[in-house]
Amino acid sequence: MTDPAAVERDAAEAASAFAHPAVAPDVTAAYGEHPDHVVDFYAPRGEATGPVPLVVVLHGGAWRAPYDRQHITPFADFLARRGFAVANVEYRRGSSLPHQSAEGPVAGRWPETFDDVAAAMDALPGLVATALPQADVRRVVVTGHSAGGHLALWAAARHVLPYGSPWRLPVPPMLRGVVALAPIADFTVAEELGVCGGASAQLLGGAEHWDERLPSADPASLLPTGIATAVVQGRDDIVVPQEVAEAYVAAAAKAGEMVGLTLLDGVGHFPLIDPAADACAVVAEEISQLAW
Repeated sequence: MTDPAAVERDAAEAASAFAHPAVAPDVTAAYGEHPDHVVDFYAPRGEATGPVPLVVVLHGGAWRAPYDRQHITPFADFLARRGFAVANVEYRRGSSLPHQSAEGPVAGRWPETFDDVAAAMDALPGLVATALPQADVRRVVVTGHSAGGHLALWAAARHVLPYGSPWRLPVPPMLRGVVALAPIADFTVAEELGVCGGASAQLLGGAEHWDERLPSADPASLLPTGIATAVVQGRDDIVVPQEVAEAYVAAAAKAGEMVGLTLLDGVGHFPLIDPAADACAVVAEEISQLAW
């Protein structure tokens, strides 16, 4: 049973993270025809001269429809104020109606969620040239929170997807690295712990598709990537516990790859994207170390 004090702390952290008003982008561009096929761009604040690194942000929310990119816009603005160019990506998420035996809104769509992230990443260099010319597409870092952390890791691993996958890249993506924030990075461990109400299995279309689709979706199955990867995780996270991150890091080590893991004491799930929290500054520093 979860400690009531931990639940209370998590609620307070969530309230703080979601208390910031949404920050409007400087430019929005479409990468497809669906209403969710959009990217919000934030220009670097201050007096930056010359091209600056581009940070691609993938929001969380258990891949569920009620949670869109708006809740992470203060984090995107925080990174822009740190001198980065920022692309905040939207993608199709699950239905608002329960199904697949779910108790709440079903997580994600197969294959649309993955279709969208792949399409957005492929379209970004062209979109950036027009929408955000300050961005240096040779210095790209992908970050994401929770379910978005999963998608960030997945986006960096498309070149190691199974042969025949429609999302597979013939060569590694042009990324400086990935900074995954409390990511759902190992689906097997996440399901064992009941993370987000079984969202990982829902994303794959239900238990009947688990074995077939896991190798194309689970970051812990897509290793090694050869892409510099860092994970930032709160030790007090009760939404995506640190065991999930640790399992991914262990899987990477077994595959011969070192993944950086920063565990933050006294931090839960939401401070990682809360501009008012010290943890958010730690995240920005991790991104800087890869980007500059």
